[in-house]
Amino acid sequence: MGTELVDWASSVAREQLIGLPRRWRHVQGVAARAMSAVGVVDDGAVLVAAAWLHDVGYSPDLVRTGFHPVDGADYCAKLGMPERVSALVAHHSCACVEARRRGLVVDWPDERTALRDALWWADMTTTPDGMETTLGARLAEVFARYGDGDVVSQSLREAKDELQAAVGRTEVRLHDQVK
Repeated sequence: MGTELVDWASSVAREQLIGLPRRWRHVQGVAARAMSAVGVVDDGAVLVAAAWLHDVGYSPDLVRTGFHPVDGADYCAKLGMPERVSALVAHHSCACVEARRRGLVVDWPDERTALRDALWWADMTTTPDGMETTLGARLAEVFARYGDGDVVSQSLREAKDELQAAVGRTEVRLHDQVK
């Protein structure tokens, strides 16, 4: 695995998110989950780097649009991270649905690969405090935190089938890897 990329990504995430303790715990948990899936993707370093950076756009210093996937992807691109990492950050956990609802354009392509699925799986099966959970429990937590009328809840409801499919495909790949 490309340890330089992973080390760089974790350092950037720490620098930007250490002041947001709960977000930082979540990101650490997502990175740990991603590490457990490197064997089922084509580039484990890109997966883990994207896991470290997927929520970097929450940093108050990086807010441009107010939508963390786009703000994070912009920052990754500005730093010179590989374009694939920026695209994964921009699209993590079906962010294109919420972007559309917010009237924003995501300038990166959604690669729709096993790696993309593994990032979504890692994010959507990690609690805000960095613990493992199920997709159903994670969605219920988000709905409770944001409320029914919020754009986040509405977007995740719309994206639920696609999220379930990505999580399911990753779990099958992980299961098949163990055989």
